[in-house]
Parts: sequence; structure tokens; C-alpha cells
Amino acid sequence: MVEAVQPPDEGATRRVRAALMQKVNGDEEMFALGGSIARVIELADSDEPGTHDLAYFVLSDVALTQRILRLSNTIRYRTISGTAVTTVSRAIALLGFDNVKTTALAMLLVDTLDNGAHAGSVRVELEASLCASLVGREMARLSHYQGAEEAAIGALFKNLGALLVASHEHARYREINQLTAGGKHTPAQASQMILGCSYDTLSAAVLAEWKIPDLIVRAQAALPPGSLKAAASRGEWMRQVASFSLDVARLLGKSGAPAGTPEARALLARYGAAFELDAAALERLFVNVAEGMQGLLESMNLQPLPKEAPDSGDGLPDVLMLATLDAGEEEEGTHPSGKPKNARELLLAGVQDVTQLRAGGSARVNDVILAVLETLYRALGFRFATVCLKDARAGQYRARVSFGADQARVQAGFAFPVPAGGGRDLFLLAMENDADLMISDAASPKIRELLPSWHRTLLPDAKSFIVLPLVVGKAQLGFFYADRAQPAPEGVPPDETAMIRALKRQVLAALAAG
Repeated sequence: MVEAVQPPDEGATRRVRAALMQKVNGDEEMFALGGSIARVIELADSDEPGTHDLAYFVLSDVALTQRILRLSNTIRYRTISGTAVTTVSRAIALLGFDNVKTTALAMLLVDTLDNGAHAGSVRVELEASLCASLVGREMARLSHYQGAEEAAIGALFKNLGALLVASHEHARYREINQLTAGGKHTPAQASQMILGCSYDTLSAAVLAEWKIPDLIVRAQAALPPGSLKAAASRGEWMRQVASFSLDVARLLGKSGAPAGTPEARALLARYGAAFELDAAALERLFVNVAEGMQGLLESMNLQPLPKEAPDSGDGLPDVLMLATLDAGEEEEGTHPSGKPKNARELLLAGVQDVTQLRAGGSARVNDVILAVLETLYRALGFRFATVCLKDARAGQYRARVSFGADQARVQAGFAFPVPAGGGRDLFLLAMENDADLMISDAASPKIRELLPSWHRTLLPDAKSFIVLPLVVGKAQLGFFYADRAQPAPEGVPPDETAMIRALKRQVLAALAAG
């Protein structure tokens, strides 16, 4: 059962959304993309000059020209005579003005976003966007509404929020996916929790910033749950089409034979009455969209992504890579380590409390650190928890505030010098690589080799612990540390990982601002 998630307060939502918007719009390529998208969308299709303007726009971009011509020469669109299409004007006549316009928009997204260190995740979201636009086109073809072709554009941008987060905030994207994969949160709930606004809200905000027509912006709004009725207006119908298109795209992205699956039945239950769809009609839609997708990807020369190159060995040792929070797996049963069974609920409450604390505007950095430290200590059942920060004048890292057993003695001894040339102990490696670590068994020989002597002396009975580096830019400011007197074989499941990192981000934001 999907649990309801209380949204952050509106002030926090506005600030997170503003930060994302500033990052997206501060990117020169994204600024240019917004201008190009607005230009294509405003091209009129009611008369001959509209076709001329679209042809001119396509011809001004050599790569776009080649892709449109390749698409018009695929099997799906090849003329009966087999004569090759060699001009953009003829391609527009063959494919249709709206088809070319939507395809050009899709290709602009691909050209701008299909690159960088996170190409794999971005490609997944790009293909979902492209597929959704084809679903929207099929739905427009069946509609009686005038101007229904705009539904393909609304559907194309329905996934813009996820696409931009995958491209510009990949760590947040992974956390949202981890929460969703746990099955307890919808993508809307997970994105609301991690970003402070849903993917749909982010899509609409970016499109509005790009001066995209209001009808398309409003089509990004979320629909109510449950079965939908036939739309009473074109705007409502476009919202339904956009949502349906992305749902179909997600299904086609994970299943080569979607007809008859539980997901297909769920689509019919939700959208069947609204679109007068039955199982046969939905299956025809799947086939048509899959064929169109094959031709579209072919025309764009989208090849499978190469496998990532192996690590150079300069990062974390293998034993620490296995101990990163990403390696945690969800398990059932008791936790003899002392970790509460309801850790997820306690972490979620802490995330909401800290978000509201910062949203008030009067919280000091120390207040935020203390709130996060207390949440980690209580929610995860640690014996001792502290935050260790760099003291530049003294040339050392030392604990500033702590909770737990023998707190005064341990905090006083929790200090070590800042190494002049870096180091290879576990704490320094975590900070150098900005890697969040959950050590489930500190007695492991490989882990003990990486523990500094001061830690072995100060906390000889620490059997499991967590290290969360605090790194802003290149500056290594310190870390959160918390331990238990028992091993923790239960690990950290993905939804807890996401919330732990959300807590840490609040501290980083407070440190950067303060």
C-alpha cells in the first residue's frame, strides 16, 4: 500500500524549486534549448508560411536536417514508389507538419541532454519522453478536438522534470528512484520528498519559464487518483493524454509484450472510460507506438550506451565501495544491532522536522546540525553519535556536539590532525571521495586495516558505524559519525538511504549559506 507523504511547507518548496530553476536556467545550453523550443512551438501551421518557417528552422541545424530526412526515409514513412526523400519541405509534406514539429522538439531534447557523466539515466528518461510523444500523437489522431495535435507536445514534456533532474541533479534522481523502487512511494511522492516539489510541478515551472503556451503548461498537472471520466474540455483531455502517454511509455520501456500484463489492465481501469479504450484498442496502440519508436530511434542514431569504464583505483578501496549506503539491501526481521524496526518512519519524521526548521528562516547552522544528529541517533538506534568538523586554526578535526553513552569522554577524545598530504584511513577516504559509508561489521580485517589508531583506541568496542562526509565544493568540512556496540547485518534499505542523504543535504545547504 502506498503511504501518504506530507509535503514540505510551501516556503521550503519554493526555495528548492527556485534553486533547481536557477541551476537549469543558468546553463547556457538549457537557456538556448528553451528559446529553440519556444520558437518551434509558436510556428503557425495554418498557412504556407508556417511550413516555410518550420523548414527554415530545421535547415538551420545540419544535424536536425539529417535526422528529419532519415526519419522520412524509414520503412514506416517510405513512399510507395520507394523514391528517397531528400528535401525538408517534402519530408514535412510526407510526415505532416505537426509530426515534424514534435519530432524536432524531441530531437532538440536529445541533442542538448543526451551526454555527460550520467548518460545512462538520461537516456532512460529521454526514451520515455520520446515514446510518450508518440503515444500523444496516436491519441490526437483519434480525437475529435480541434488542435488535438498539441497533445503530442504536452506528452513529450510530461517527463521533462525527471529528465532535467537526471541530467542536472543525478544524486537526487537516484534517491527518488530508490524511494520509488521500495514500493511505498509513488514517483510524485518521492520527488516531492527529495526535491520539495513533484516532477510534474518542476516540468510546469520550467515550461512556464520558457514561455511555452499555457495550455501545454497546464497539461503537466497531476490527475486525481482512480478511474477517470471523459474530459469536459480540451485542456482536461490534454492533461489526461499527457499522463496516459507517460504511463504507456514507462510500460513499453520495461516490457516488450505489454498487452495482457497487470500494468496494461491497470491502464485500462484508469483510462479506459476516459478514452473509450478496450484491450484490443490498447494493444493496437502498443504496436503502433513501438513501431514508431523504432523508426524514431533509428533516425536519431541512438545506439546502446557503452559500459562504464572500470575505476582507475584512485577512489575508494573495494571493501569501502561495498560498504557505501548504495549497497544496503532491504531485509525483514529483528535487528539485534539496536536499530528500530520503524527506522524509516522515524527518519521521515526527522526529514520533515528539519525541512520545517530551515524553512522558518531563523535557524542557525548549529540548530540544523543538532536536529540532524538527533534524528540519526534516535531513528537508527546508535549508541554514540557526533558531528566532527575541521578546526582550521588548530589544524585538526574534532567532535563539536554529541549524543549517547559516555558522551563527554568520547567527544573530548574524538579529535585528530588534518593530514598534510591526505591519507588512506577510512575517515579521510570517505571525505576525499564524498562517500557515505555504513560499516556493518567493523571487526572485518579489511575494515580494521583502514581504521586509524585513534579510533581503535577511543572506541575499541564499536562493531558497526556510519560516516557521512560534509563536503561543500572541494572543501572537506568534516563528517557525521555514529556507532553501535553490535554488528548491523540488516544494512540500510534504499528508502532509508534517500532520507539519510536528504538530512545531510540540509546540513550542507545550511553550511553553504552560513
